[in-house]
Amino acid sequence: MATHPNILLIISDDHRHSALHGFGEPAVQTPVLDRLAADGVAMRRAHIMGGMTGAVCIPARACLHTGAHVFRCSVGHSVEAGRALSTLNPELALLGETLRGAGYQTFATGKWHNDRASFARSFEGAARIFFGGMCDHDKVPLHDFDPTGAYPPEQAYIGEGFSSELFADAAVDFLTNHADGRPFFLYLAFTAPHDPRTPPPEYAALYDPAAIPLPPNFLPEHPFDNGELRVRDEQLAPWPRTPEVIRQHMADYYGMISHMDAQIGRVLDALDQAGHADNTLVVYLADHGLAVGQHGLMGKQNLYDHSIRVPLILRGPGVPAGRQVNELVYSYDLFPTLCDLVGLPIPPTVDSRSFAGLVQGRETSGRETVFAVYKDVQRMVSDGRWKLIRYYRAHERGVGEDRLQLFHLAEDLWETQDLAGQSAYRHELERLAQALADWMQAVGDPLAAVPILPNSP
Repeated sequence: MATHPNILLIISDDHRHSALHGFGEPAVQTPVLDRLAADGVAMRRAHIMGGMTGAVCIPARACLHTGAHVFRCSVGHSVEAGRALSTLNPELALLGETLRGAGYQTFATGKWHNDRASFARSFEGAARIFFGGMCDHDKVPLHDFDPTGAYPPEQAYIGEGFSSELFADAAVDFLTNHADGRPFFLYLAFTAPHDPRTPPPEYAALYDPAAIPLPPNFLPEHPFDNGELRVRDEQLAPWPRTPEVIRQHMADYYGMISHMDAQIGRVLDALDQAGHADNTLVVYLADHGLAVGQHGLMGKQNLYDHSIRVPLILRGPGVPAGRQVNELVYSYDLFPTLCDLVGLPIPPTVDSRSFAGLVQGRETSGRETVFAVYKDVQRMVSDGRWKLIRYYRAHERGVGEDRLQLFHLAEDLWETQDLAGQSAYRHELERLAQALADWMQAVGDPLAAVPILPNSP
């Protein structure tokens, strides 16, 4: 007899916070995720903390699995750390490992963009695992479960089918055959809607590019050098960005999301048919967002809201239905939140903060401020109403500019009006700059010694 609720944790790759029909983008069709939100709680202002690599999914997932901030979650925390950034800090408890130690049957399928040793610590079973960042969706190199935890590259094979279907099939098989008696933790990690964005034809046909409206913050090019204008993601569309090209990218993006949404529906149907729905905490989130033409950008290597805010939905026992929470949280706050919701102690290595009280309506306030980093060229602080982005010149690499952006999010959700140069808002700028400086010092940010306000002593 299960003593704790089951957990089904679904994570996608590159899904922007707003790119759901029910969350503000009526052009995209996401009936399953919209229904999941209607039946549970949507955390509408969930943020990631960024990272020191262009593959932002690595640190975002590392923070999630460890419950530790971006400078503690992995072995390396400098731009030069390279592949070490994907290795989770071995001194930290892991989410899967914690649940496994508490008696959960832990099972994973899909993308694992961190090290193999941490995967082996977390899961006692798995199928169709993709160790990597991206691949063609119809040629996914997969591993089946290796009880030794080695997962040598030569044992990989190419899956027959589309990525989202392959991973959903593995999750459905697990749910259909689960008869362990223990509660389960099922980790389902899609590679969609990450590029190459090649939705199956019937889902591509859902979207006519000419009928998709451009976002209000569409720009042909980013207005200045943000330190990462030529990364791989930014080369997916030519400069200057044109409305026709961006609309096609948006159509492909939406097609990938709608196809993934349908596969999630299959998994939720299997959960119900297996009799587990009433005793399973279902969570949906993304590792990070994506620009797709906003601010003249294509990727996630920036600190605008379209890239650092993610959808975060919870449904299940102890979670009320039909609530939207607009308080600030981090996605890596999910680790202690899940512990609270299923009745487990939070490991002492976790430094994130549970938002279970917000989910259940016992608390009304989230975090006062959230912060994010990108390599050695960008830092961000937001209190939900105001937001400051600090840009640094990386002299050794010859990129970036020494400058600030200030946005009044309460009146400018699309971040189109930079107020940093207006004296009327100097107080807000200095207030946020001090909060950012204090945080950077507290977490050991390598840029903490550089003044937040350019040209200041």
